[in-house]
Amino acid sequence: MIDENPLLKLQEYGQSIWLDFIRRGMLESGKLKQLIEEDGLRGVTVNPSILDEAIRETDDYEEALEALAAEGKTPREMYETLAIGDVQRAADLFRPTYDRTDGHHGFVSLEVSPRLAYDTEGTVQRVRYLWQKLNRPNVMIKVPGTEEGLPAIQQLTADGINVNVTLLFGLPRYRQVAKAYIQGIEERLSAGKPVDRIASVASFFLSRINVLVDPMLEEMIAAGGTDGEKAARIRGDAAIASAKLAYQICKQVFEEGRFRAAANQGARGQRLLWASTSTKNPEYSDIKYVEPLIGENTVNTLPLRTIDAYRDHGGPAPRLEEGVAEARKTLQILGELGIDIDEVTQQLEDEGVEKFVKSYDQLMEELEKRAKGSSG
Repeated sequence: MIDENPLLKLQEYGQSIWLDFIRRGMLESGKLKQLIEEDGLRGVTVNPSILDEAIRETDDYEEALEALAAEGKTPREMYETLAIGDVQRAADLFRPTYDRTDGHHGFVSLEVSPRLAYDTEGTVQRVRYLWQKLNRPNVMIKVPGTEEGLPAIQQLTADGINVNVTLLFGLPRYRQVAKAYIQGIEERLSAGKPVDRIASVASFFLSRINVLVDPMLEEMIAAGGTDGEKAARIRGDAAIASAKLAYQICKQVFEEGRFRAAANQGARGQRLLWASTSTKNPEYSDIKYVEPLIGENTVNTLPLRTIDAYRDHGGPAPRLEEGVAEARKTLQILGELGIDIDEVTQQLEDEGVEKFVKSYDQLMEELEKRAKGSSG
């Protein structure tokens, strides 16, 4: 029965499920439409690595690529034309959801070039360009939450652009991102402009935290002793603990603090989005990054296989505010073991930008081949 679908049940607890990729074939086959109608999918994100994979592994884009190459488009122009086209089509499929929920759900996110991650002004200019080109109210532009990204997030929010802040790993940076969003909203209100339709998410990356921290803990476990016992207690818990504490920050910032004045004028809080939610360690549950993180006013962006797994054996319940004291204890124990979580998350941010740039460059290389008429 469709009403027993665990994915639909999540909506009762205030959580939206987004898909972490899109391909043209999904748009043309009706697969995306099916996910919206049957599983209650409420959003989707697009990134260069997904497009690169689709170009190399499918013929979804062959005709479009040949036409763009014939027009003499540069690799970047080819990428943006393809990505903008996909996002517009996906946004149109989600438009009924967006309209039905008064602009709260039904968003499609497109990534700005990761090569601009440390370039504030370059990011602002490119996002403005993409926003204008997309010309849909239910799109978001992904901006990395680097130090240089913070003033860009503020400016773009003040411009009335929907921003998906990506590559967040640490709590201190998340606080800064939330503040940048609020300052952008306040700036827009001061200019007498409407804020009631501005939407934003802060994408907190999870599994990569455990991928980095778990091996350190496993070394201590193997060595034994008191530290080994402590490490065994918290192995696999760092990412979920961080997410639970991020949610507490989110509630504090958007429900109790200075944001109230803006909310009274129609502003919407920036939602937390759980990203990097595929389970990398086969020892862990395939829905490890779904079950503990179900809570009001959140988004979880999942790969298709995790969506399938959750539909099959998910057990929805509002667990996000359970175990907060234990989450604090987990991060405390990490410190006691000599693992500085702030250093870990800064390393992950740096590496995340590098990975995004590498994926983008690989796509540009592939498109360069196509532009020259050769196959890669």
